[in-house]
Amino acid sequence: MSPERVVVTGGAGFLGSHVCDALLREGAQVVCVDSFRTGSRENVPDGVTVVAADVTRPLDLLGPVDLVLHLACPASPADYLRMPVDTLRTGGFGTYHALDLARRKGARVVVASTSEVYGDPEEHPQRESYWGHVNPIGPRSVYDEAKRFGEAMTVAFRAEHGVDAGIVRIFNTYGPRMRAHDGRMIPTFLRQALAGEPLTVHGDGLQTRSLCYVDDLVRGLLAMARSDHPGPINLGNPDEVTVLDVAHRSIEVTGSASEIRHVESMVDDPRRRRPDIALAQEVLGWQPRVPLEEGLRSFVREFAG
Repeated sequence: MSPERVVVTGGAGFLGSHVCDALLREGAQVVCVDSFRTGSRENVPDGVTVVAADVTRPLDLLGPVDLVLHLACPASPADYLRMPVDTLRTGGFGTYHALDLARRKGARVVVASTSEVYGDPEEHPQRESYWGHVNPIGPRSVYDEAKRFGEAMTVAFRAEHGVDAGIVRIFNTYGPRMRAHDGRMIPTFLRQALAGEPLTVHGDGLQTRSLCYVDDLVRGLLAMARSDHPGPINLGNPDEVTVLDVAHRSIEVTGSASEIRHVESMVDDPRRRRPDIALAQEVLGWQPRVPLEEGLRSFVREFAG
């Protein structure tokens, strides 16, 4: 499938801008819809039509639309803790308006959910059939519940309106265009290492993450767009590493002399996180290719520049 006209909500963000790049390379006409509260116009590649709009309001776009990729939502803790109500509004009203645009245009829509719907999981690795273990009133709940509600909204639109809608659950992703003060682990570690500051590891650092380079994630997202699968489908790297290991590797790839400093654990921080990607492999023919060290070195070159 080569969609002719694609709408990417959140197209000025970290992930959204890479998706816009990939779509342009495929020859698509790309429309970026973004409020620029967390995204940057500098991220949007040349050739993309930019619509400055808030997805929590109705999306009235002229002309045909073949595909909607709904990626808009504050994703870093620094953002969603600063804008908790806006995060919930984006997950609710924003997802509604993205789905309604797809309904009116007769388009395929893929809604970006998150591994955070699994919370601090009691199942490991996490399969799509797992319902999760989420604290609905904890500090992270504004993001977790926004995404969980967005999934429910997607299923409802599919059932009631027959919308061709799919859900992807995205695990930790990293790469160029993440902001230095993003608040997420890898840009924080790289910023601290390059500045010669101690790398702040929350708790004992033995909690695990599964880290996917952005190019791999974009391939999976577009493979989902080309399919007719409803999801949810996990997209992430099943190679599990500890946070402490990521800190040591960040020091190594930057050539830093920084030390590691342990600080207080974060509330509701998941102890283990690893996707089961059997469904993505079977349905989409997808799996990540970029090893962590290679991805970190590629990111550092852009980050340092």
